Amino acid sequence: MQTVESPCILVCSIDDRTGYCFGCGRTRSEIGAWLTMSSTERRTVIAELPTRLAIERRPRRETRRKRMARERAQDDKL
Repeated sequence: MQTVESPCILVCSIDDRTGYCFGCGRTRSEIGAWLTMSSTERRTVIAELPTRLAIERRPRRETRRKRMARERAQDDKL
């Protein structure tokens, strides 16, 4: 039996709106249960990840770079 590897890419932060991890697309419960899931259950989750990751998601906090770009754009409009 082939083991289904974790899709984790070490970007572990959950989107409050969707409930999906920004890095891998799994939910908290899927992440927590991953080691006890069967290969079939893991494959089912893996199959759903592309759709989940395609959803527009925003980080919880605005990055410094994005804030500066937004402020510059606001200044340019004035």
